[in-house]
Amino acid sequence: MPSQQPPTTSQPSRRVRRPSSRPPGRSDTRRPGAGPRPTGHGGPRPTGGSVRRSVARQAHEAQPPYWFAERLLLVLSGRRPLHTLMRHTRPSTYERLAQLVPLAPLHPGPGDRSTPVVLEARGRQPCSGVIEAFARIKSGNRQRAMAFRLELDTPAQWRCAAIELDGEDEPR
Repeated sequence: MPSQQPPTTSQPSRRVRRPSSRPPGRSDTRRPGAGPRPTGHGGPRPTGGSVRRSVARQAHEAQPPYWFAERLLLVLSGRRPLHTLMRHTRPSTYERLAQLVPLAPLHPGPGDRSTPVVLEARGRQPCSGVIEAFARIKSGNRQRAMAFRLELDTPAQWRCAAIELDGEDEPR
């Protein structure tokens, strides 16, 4: 009866090594670049005061006014579909956005390849559970204004209850 244990040998097993098909000097076969894969976000790590500024910027970007300004910008510039905001807006605001999206009001003009960015987003709380916010947006060579109202729906869920662009109540 054959043994159920693996055979033991005194010689190490030999593996046949296949010749490499990658270019010389390239270690990562998944990427076209040469050299080791970068760690983290890439680039040098900030030191000293820049670490504090970086942490402060991340904390600011996590605040509801900035978070909503970024998401609204992505939708109104045509870079994200409208349904990505469905859970984050009141039904009336969603309908308002549905009117605005086909117009792509924050998309840069024709021939302009720049990406719209949120320059500033701030808010104030007139009462508990409400934030009235604004954002300054650079779109092409123009700066645009966006105002929006956030209401606390559940203890951890803000929802956009109103939006206005450039001081206009109705879309053009």
